[in-house]
Amino acid sequence: MSSLVALPILIPLVAAALMLVVRNLFAQRAISFAALLSSLATATAVLVDVWNTGDIAVSRLGGWPGSFAITLVSDGLSSVLVVVALVVTATVLLFAVGQQTPDEHSPYYHPVYMALVAGISQAFLAGDLFNLFVAFEVLLMASYVLLTLEGNREQIRSGTTYVVLNIIESVVLVMAVGLIFAATGTVSFAELPERIAALPDGVRMGLHLLLLIAFGIKAAVFPLFSWLPDSYPTAPSSASAVFAGLLTKVGVYCLIRVQTLLFPGELSNLVMVVGVSTMAIGVLGAISQHDMKRILSFHIISQIGYMVFGLGIGGAVAIAATIFYLIHHIPVKTSLFLVEGIIERNTGSSSLDDVSGLARKSPLLAVLFLIPAMSLAGFPPLSGFLAKFALVRGGLSAEQYIGVGVAIVVSLLTLVSMVKIWVGAFWGEVAPSSLNNSGGVLRQHRSMASATAILVGFTLVIAVAAGPLYEFATRASDQLLDIERYISAVRSAS
Repeated sequence: MSSLVALPILIPLVAAALMLVVRNLFAQRAISFAALLSSLATATAVLVDVWNTGDIAVSRLGGWPGSFAITLVSDGLSSVLVVVALVVTATVLLFAVGQQTPDEHSPYYHPVYMALVAGISQAFLAGDLFNLFVAFEVLLMASYVLLTLEGNREQIRSGTTYVVLNIIESVVLVMAVGLIFAATGTVSFAELPERIAALPDGVRMGLHLLLLIAFGIKAAVFPLFSWLPDSYPTAPSSASAVFAGLLTKVGVYCLIRVQTLLFPGELSNLVMVVGVSTMAIGVLGAISQHDMKRILSFHIISQIGYMVFGLGIGGAVAIAATIFYLIHHIPVKTSLFLVEGIIERNTGSSSLDDVSGLARKSPLLAVLFLIPAMSLAGFPPLSGFLAKFALVRGGLSAEQYIGVGVAIVVSLLTLVSMVKIWVGAFWGEVAPSSLNNSGGVLRQHRSMASATAILVGFTLVIAVAAGPLYEFATRASDQLLDIERYISAVRSAS
């Protein structure tokens, strides 16, 4: 299976290069879907192999020796995240096809989107800090283009905020990579644990903090989140959906690697405090908003706090809960942004002042919102309840009662803000300006509706298959905490 590990990166890159030459809209769509589905097939094959054997698949590219090789590593965590990411990006592309008409089509959308997909896969599979940095730069360039592709003034303004904060993150990360290489002579994840452990305490803490800051900006944790609620609401709906579902999770994934592989157990109290603060600040920002996109954007921050809190707790139970939460949250948050995109496409607005009575106009759209919204709030028996229950259990076992209490309160406030959207947008009489089109909401945008329904169905599958999925998360957690196993797998592939 090692030969397949690199394909979810290489296939989208080849497709992107091909589409720079092939400018026909329908040809670009066909190439994009073919690339995503073939990438998904190969990633699924790797995931099944990892599940069945418990092994770690390693691929080395470029033919360079030792720590200079381009190493890609697919363990339990990275393999499942690549599969989930490809499912989400494929369905969001289906949604985007429903948004685009030939007149609205930019010949650069599909190539840039494929570059974004390749960057996400590379970030999850990178076996060293330098290639992780390269993945971040690919993500930054691709996401900025998608954010500002329509070229209106508000997108350019928010895109500037987005790119400035992410350039700062890149500067901090490249500083960290350079200093780590200077101190240890390597950037390989398989070699760093032993060498970092031998560094003086002060040096180790400084390097650790630099990585936490860099990845904290990417994850939008407190107090490094200001760029997110400013930029995501102005992006096109398909772009904001994939950003919401995946880009911050890349940051969370990197934080998991830092806390379990490079600096296991260090600064855990700081990470826990950051997680609890992120939960609280995010949900308070959400309930103060009156625009659906801004409410959902602040909830990205709040939900990231849950994952960082679990990471700070540490231990097998809490890490497994964090992994399960991460997997659950990607399709849930993406589907909510897709529902909002359908609403905005029909009404021309995401403000709760301009929309009402959608449940009467389109009951199915109301259902497509209600399922992920209740999952986000932690309503049983949906996947959000199971994820939060697992985190609370991990917190109680570690006697982190204050953090658990905050998590429960934040969950209740999340429910309040979801009810706020429900009452404002879906309840009541249909406002005269609520829908600009006379036909059914979903009938007019079948591709957008189908994509949203697929992701909502995916969230239900996660809830139904919670037992096996949590078992997989537990095994992935055990892999993460078994550092020697990771090191041995990479070295044996040399």
